[in-house]
Amino acid sequence: MAQHWDLIIIGGSAAGVAAALTSGRSLRRTLVVDAGAPRNRFAAYMHNVVGFDGKEPAEFVAAGRAEAQAYGVEFVSGAVTRLAEGTVGMDVTFTTDSGSATHRARRVLLATGAVDVLPEIPGLERHWGSGVLHCPYCHGYEVAHKRLGVIATSPMSEHQAKLLTQWTSDLTLFAQGMELESAERLRAHGARLVEASVMELVGEPSALAAVRTAAGEYPVDAVFVGTILRLELGFASELSLATTQTPMGEALEVNNMGQTSHPLVYAAGNVCNPGAIVPVAAGAGAQAAAVINMTLVEEDIAGQGV
Repeated sequence: MAQHWDLIIIGGSAAGVAAALTSGRSLRRTLVVDAGAPRNRFAAYMHNVVGFDGKEPAEFVAAGRAEAQAYGVEFVSGAVTRLAEGTVGMDVTFTTDSGSATHRARRVLLATGAVDVLPEIPGLERHWGSGVLHCPYCHGYEVAHKRLGVIATSPMSEHQAKLLTQWTSDLTLFAQGMELESAERLRAHGARLVEASVMELVGEPSALAAVRTAAGEYPVDAVFVGTILRLELGFASELSLATTQTPMGEALEVNNMGQTSHPLVYAAGNVCNPGAIVPVAAGAGAQAAAVINMTLVEEDIAGQGV
């Protein structure tokens, strides 16, 4: 495997494989380092992805990887442990089953996604991705007209409750002590508001049955929660990349071309856009790769290419 690349992409899910495809088609020496833990791995199926609606997330990634490999892109399964400035370009250190290696790249694209930090409610984690959901656009159709709940856990919860009135007329909002500006309007729209604290989610692992509160149980078929996203970018700490706080958690700051606060490092997907669904993340990855290629073309023409 080569040690010097035009582009190293860290993360091989939607944004990563889309970027890899664009970069490969631009005849760029491209390496993707993927730890194999995409954010949507807990979901059995994905939606709103043209051509892949209702398919497993892994199927989309496998197809994208195969297409990128056909253009010469290389993939390695591993975990990046350090991203730092090199004497020229960026040094990326990663570990695999065979050991540790450091490769150099003219540009780096961060497509690492983010981690959903779940509310600490007993029973919630075991239903995550099946009976406990977060995105009405991703999962609303599958639970339409059923008994739905929203557990207020973040500033996004009120937004979720409003949206879900489009998918069901049987909605219960568990306020959890949060002040909700739309409480009365939601009640007028037919939603139930429960002030009692949520104690536990009840049901078999594959079948959520009820939300247990301090005042009793409320039958539900699914509940929606707002998670807080955590970035897994400890490996890039030396770069002190600028971040911003959003209602969904921390995100990398990027300009409209996907460039971070470091001129050689770009980002795409949930790492910089917490609300991006699969096609949005993929589009951002493709755009970032195109921008990166253009910056390399400019360097090459100016005689600064490596």
